[in-house]
Amino acid sequence: MADNGLEKLNIQWYPGHMTKAGRMISANVQNVDAVCEILDARIPMASRNPDIDSLASGKPRLVILNRADLADPKATALWREYFKGLGLAVIETDCKSGKGVGNFAPAVRSLLKELLAQRAAKGQATRALRVMVLGIPNVGKSTFINRVAGKKAAAVSDRPGVTRGRQWITVDRGLELLDTPGILWPRFDSQEVGELLAVTGAIKDDVLDRETLAANFLVRLARLYPEAIRQRYKLDAASGMAGWEMLELCAKNRGFLAGRGEYDTERMSAVLLDECRGGKLGRMTLERPEDEA
Repeated sequence: MADNGLEKLNIQWYPGHMTKAGRMISANVQNVDAVCEILDARIPMASRNPDIDSLASGKPRLVILNRADLADPKATALWREYFKGLGLAVIETDCKSGKGVGNFAPAVRSLLKELLAQRAAKGQATRALRVMVLGIPNVGKSTFINRVAGKKAAAVSDRPGVTRGRQWITVDRGLELLDTPGILWPRFDSQEVGELLAVTGAIKDDVLDRETLAANFLVRLARLYPEAIRQRYKLDAASGMAGWEMLELCAKNRGFLAGRGEYDTERMSAVLLDECRGGKLGRMTLERPEDEA
């Protein structure tokens, strides 16, 4: 067990097509007027690729906090101000319902108002704005693009990394989007980042130990949202309780038996992760801006 009370979780996942995706983004960024980065509102920093700042090459930037319907609204407000403080435009969306998606085109035009004025002065008012859309796998990027474009313009899947090639999508006569493959960075900065990506489904479950992931996730929930696990799993997590102990108690309270008086922690792990991703534990955000200080 690590010094912070969490079990060591080995996460290694960097498919070769993602190296190719990084090169493709670098090669095409000069062809766009702005860069839009879609983040998971529940894990805004863990879902950010730290290479984006260099890949964006000084372009005007728009951050979309997607899945805001699943995130803690108070925490989302803090993150919105955090990103604005970095000089980035910010909007919140729920791509599945479409909430907030209608703010995208106006936000882009506001972000690029100086460029639009320059083009109008040169008689180029009809020239379309071009925006590159970036995001890690399974953050809802394709669903967002389909909502914005009003048609099934990008492939949608719950399998990370389904968007492999470059796609141009016309939103309207004045706005075009460059879709890009979902990309993760070559290595995770910390176990925490890897765990947060895994908990929210950005990494396939079959590349890691779900029981260790679930046990460590319960430690995090006991600190951030103890009432959620109390209500959902009848678990009163005492201070300092080990994650494996909490996982076993959850399995016991759910009646998940593995035989010989043991409890099925593997099944409980799958249920915990599925219910978290489905919002059944309530709205929660697993990172805070003050953690970045």
